[in-house]
Amino acid sequence: MRISQIARDTHRVKIFAFLLGALSLAVTCDGQVPVPVAPPANLEPGKIVERVVCAKNLEQSYALYLPSNYSPDRAWSIVFVFDPGARGKIPVELMKEAAERYGFIAAASNNSRNGPWKMEFDAADAMVRDAQERFSVDLKRIYFACFSGGARVASQLAQLCKCAAGVLLSGETPFPVFSAVGILDFNYSEIIPLQEKLEQAGYAHWLRIFDGVHEWAPGEVMGEALVWFRIQAMRTNREPRDEDFISTELKTAVAAAETYSANGDALAAWRQYKQIAATYEGLTDVSAFRTKAEELSRGKSAQDAFKRERNDSADQERLSNQILGALPSKENLEAPRSEEQPNVMQDVRDLRLRAETEKKSDRAIVLKRALAGIFVGAIEAGNGALDKKDYRVAARYFSAAAEARPDSEWPLRRLAVAQVLDKDRKAALETLHRIKPADSTEFQNWLRTEPAFEQIRARGELKADGAAW
Repeated sequence: MRISQIARDTHRVKIFAFLLGALSLAVTCDGQVPVPVAPPANLEPGKIVERVVCAKNLEQSYALYLPSNYSPDRAWSIVFVFDPGARGKIPVELMKEAAERYGFIAAASNNSRNGPWKMEFDAADAMVRDAQERFSVDLKRIYFACFSGGARVASQLAQLCKCAAGVLLSGETPFPVFSAVGILDFNYSEIIPLQEKLEQAGYAHWLRIFDGVHEWAPGEVMGEALVWFRIQAMRTNREPRDEDFISTELKTAVAAAETYSANGDALAAWRQYKQIAATYEGLTDVSAFRTKAEELSRGKSAQDAFKRERNDSADQERLSNQILGALPSKENLEAPRSEEQPNVMQDVRDLRLRAETEKKSDRAIVLKRALAGIFVGAIEAGNGALDKKDYRVAARYFSAAAEARPDSEWPLRRLAVAQVLDKDRKAALETLHRIKPADSTEFQNWLRTEPAFEQIRARGELKADGAAW
């Protein structure tokens, strides 16, 4: 499998992943690597800087963390981070402790977000160039971190032979991939088979499952990722071997495997031992770990867990696709506006209630993943329909998303926009009244500036009925 295929799979399942390539970086047009200087006073090491404006592109900025002992006298590992919502500070805050402990610079774009590739690429280009001009970067230890839609940016940068950002990938050399996924993430069912594809393609890889939904991994998992990349760097001579570091981290990884076994989780124990054997091969004797993984894989407990996982994934996909597929059906599209495909909405409502009340934890996980998949799938499809000016279709998708997650503002905002554009002002106003904004000031500003509401603002309808907004 080629890198381009792995990149497509990485984008398709929207994983959180770290990508390391055999990279060399040059940021000037003539190929000359600039000599970094000490950071300006406002970029104080040991503190998060929420907004570093790119010197050569004032419209671009990134959040930054420099280790407290940063000095331009040595070359440093750097992680370039891409959040799907241009929220650079969030991943840098999560990464801060690990970056400090293991000596990484962390830089996260405040501009890159889900959307057109050019916008994402321009943000990455500006950040990569600016960071290397400011700081002393080790060209052999450049990393990308990404979450959700940000995976497209990182994976495509990693696979490019040459681009305006100056990233050079050494031919088709595979890059290590650290994947982290929440147990309730709707992409969980696709992350698992991706690991097999990575292995078949010869990519070093590590899977970490954490308690959570579709979100950035917690700080402790960020730390595990950076540890794993240091081990990878030592294996490939990008970083000098540190025997104490290797020994300590190996013991930590083995302790986790033993805990999985003690808790009766044969599947997690098998994965952990297998990953340990692959990661530490060449650094120490891993024969015992490989043997343990093989024994577990043949055991009834692991085999049963494999089967349950596959069945759960198929069930999740069936539940999600059944509802998402029905939303744009011919019957719904031709139904009177007032009907709003009640059967489909009832299906979403029923699924949500089942997920909330299910007593069996394994079954509840499947239902919650399916519901999350419906929420995200409906939002994405609704946005696509808006772009095509299919306003009624968009409204149906956003209605389903709002039913899947009633406490979320976003689908209701998008629903109101679609309804106004579909010339259904009454429905739009009713939808706006349903919103309970987390930030009243921001919400009022949105009402004043959203272009779709121009006519109802002119009619004074946004101030009707004594609404709080």
